[in-house]
Amino acid sequence: MRYSEALVTTFDAILPAGGTIDAEFAAKVGTPNKALIRFHDRSILERTLDALNESGRVSQTVVIGTKEVLESPEAAKATQTLPAGGSGPENILKGLKLVINRPNPPKKVMIVTTDLPFLTPEIIKDFVDKCPEDRDICVPLVTQQQYIDRFPNATATFIRMKDNQWTTGGAFLIDVQAFQVAMPHIEKLFQNRKSKLGMVKLLGPKFLFKFVRKTLTVPDVEAKIRDMLGCSGSAVLDSPPELAYDIDDLEDYNYAMDNLNALDRR
Repeated sequence: MRYSEALVTTFDAILPAGGTIDAEFAAKVGTPNKALIRFHDRSILERTLDALNESGRVSQTVVIGTKEVLESPEAAKATQTLPAGGSGPENILKGLKLVINRPNPPKKVMIVTTDLPFLTPEIIKDFVDKCPEDRDICVPLVTQQQYIDRFPNATATFIRMKDNQWTTGGAFLIDVQAFQVAMPHIEKLFQNRKSKLGMVKLLGPKFLFKFVRKTLTVPDVEAKIRDMLGCSGSAVLDSPPELAYDIDDLEDYNYAMDNLNALDRR
């Protein structure tokens, strides 16, 4: 069963907001923090909090960010805030620990990155309503064609597999207990992400051979999640492409600004 088929379920949302940008980009947008980059009259952080709060799928929000982020007026829209740690996974874990130590902690939480300028309440609802209730980790997948149709000429990184070319989005729905169990393995993946030898040891030569040969499929990846992390994963196909458009550099910012200006003129 998917969430749209039952009574509306709400989740707590964790927003890691510790990401920074390079000096040239920061000089252009007036801040070194991704979350505080402004599009028109609102920062990405405010856009994200507004989308979550208005979606009808989120009850409480936790922002984990730098001192500048936490002292911004936008952060006041969050239910709670926490100072950022040393890495993205560490920030997520800090948010999870806060959530699970509450009275009557939720079974599942959302994790939403704070570099998605096109996020809306409808996009949040669309993604959540497509997530299977019986999976521990739900990850949005967007095909290259879906992304290009929505964002022509925009840059993005896609992984070619047997069944298509895919990219992931920046929102996840996870089971709290399952994520706690999987966290040491997730941290190992993060630490070894730039080491070919390290990734071979973690993922296994058979999995990587299929990846190199472009015979890997989405079910293969779901099976690897079960084997490595000890929890069930689901790729949420046909997720909104807006979940995959994130801001990494000045080119991304300029494209997003032009696109948002065009939407406003319609």
